Amino acid sequence: MKDLFRETVFGRLVHFASGGSFFSRDEELDPSSILRYSFNNSESSSTSDIKATQTETEKGKDKSLVEWAENDPHNPRNWSTPKKVFVTWQICLLTTSVYIGSAIYTAGIPGIQEQFHVSEVKALLGLTLFVLGYALGPMVWAPMSEIPYIGRNPVYIGTLFAFVPLQLGVIYAKNFSMLLAFRFITGLVGSPVLATGGATIADLYKPSKQVYGIAIWGISAVLGPAMGPLVGGFAAESKGWQWPLWELMWLSGFCLVFLVFFLPETSSSNIIYRRTVHIRKATGNTNLKCEPELEAEGMSTQEILLMVFVRPLTLTLKEPICFALNLYIALAYGILYLWFESFPIVFGNIYHFPQGLEGLAFLGILIGAIVVLVPFYYYSYRFVEPQFNANGELRPEIRLKPAMVGAFFIPACLFWFGWTSRASIHWIVPIIGTSLFSMGTFLLFMAVLGYLGDAYPKHVASVYASNDLVRSGFGAAFPLFANAMYSKLGVAWASSLLGFLAIAFIPIPFVLYFYGRRIRLSSKMARHDL
Repeated sequence: MKDLFRETVFGRLVHFASGGSFFSRDEELDPSSILRYSFNNSESSSTSDIKATQTETEKGKDKSLVEWAENDPHNPRNWSTPKKVFVTWQICLLTTSVYIGSAIYTAGIPGIQEQFHVSEVKALLGLTLFVLGYALGPMVWAPMSEIPYIGRNPVYIGTLFAFVPLQLGVIYAKNFSMLLAFRFITGLVGSPVLATGGATIADLYKPSKQVYGIAIWGISAVLGPAMGPLVGGFAAESKGWQWPLWELMWLSGFCLVFLVFFLPETSSSNIIYRRTVHIRKATGNTNLKCEPELEAEGMSTQEILLMVFVRPLTLTLKEPICFALNLYIALAYGILYLWFESFPIVFGNIYHFPQGLEGLAFLGILIGAIVVLVPFYYYSYRFVEPQFNANGELRPEIRLKPAMVGAFFIPACLFWFGWTSRASIHWIVPIIGTSLFSMGTFLLFMAVLGYLGDAYPKHVASVYASNDLVRSGFGAAFPLFANAMYSKLGVAWASSLLGFLAIAFIPIPFVLYFYGRRIRLSSKMARHDL
């Protein structure tokens, strides 16, 4: 537990406030080990946590390179399994606590319409602007968390520290413009984990095992939108539109306090950088450097701005792989948020569910994601893991096989939902149909995110930021025309229209599976060696 607390925000603050008396590092407890850290080139030393080797920098100066030793217990990938599971659970808690903020708002839309005298479409802007904040935020927060001087925790805790009290700006909004402004800002500051959560999982697990942690993290992302209408519906029905937002504030506030005390820093770049700084200060050896520090020093301001703002757009527009897969993920994401408006039409107007119970219809989405998790784990363990090479690398196209199955689930769900949503058919039937959607999108998300990360290993932060930007843009836009589309076309044909669109996207994973390597070889940014 001491090692866990030492790397938390609480532990680091106590260490600083006490002048190093509490939660001290190993090298502070045993100053003599500093020399071994700096100059011992042996990886097998039982007393050394970090090895140092001589490297020639681009400037031609000798530097002592501080590196991780093999099996170092302070390297996040060498943590114990219970500790990794506990940290993964905390990232899932943070993801759910923030992601629920989009859907929980929809329960209060009738009350917002009444209080601010706005139409339903205008009231929906509170949802779309929050999701738009999801899209734009990671373009800044995700690259920032990769900087060794900063790490993951300051980004997670700092933005969550702003997210919690800013909910009061929505709750006590004096006018509709104020409500919309605060919804956008809270989406912006709440967004880091939505793009960086996967990177945190990658900090903890080696490549062949990362998919298991990311799958659980993906379930937590589904849990938020699925539970939001249910939790918020009962609150809005009994207490008014502000109460769902109070629930959001309480949940995220609890998460903030918990993470301050229990979430350790997982960025190995940040951990080894801070140790290098301490050793450099203690020894007076200014030649001591770590690899992340050298990489950061080699990046100009122009390169950083390029990575943050330009490269995500460049990847989407110029890379056929990114364009096709981002668009496919965006379609699934847009349909999920469109359903926030179509479900009240189906289960409120057709099946006459009271407002509080309308949220129960979303449980089919959550159950479908949980059901598909077990076969996905089995497939990954039995068929994917053995295909990793000795360097822990996998041919990217192998990741796409689950998407080739999930691609058929999405249109099947839409046709099922559309043509069974009628008073003569029991309400459980369309709810069962929605479970196919989460099965399909879960397989699609796992395959696509894994494939993009493997195909663009040098631009992972940018490629994920581009994916988040496109999918969140669709998620923000789709709810705005949901009511008009379902009212004019009817539930059956509106869902069928989306179903036909989903059918048009089915060939994408198949084409990339068979021709992806050829496309990668013609790209300047994708990998060519696998």
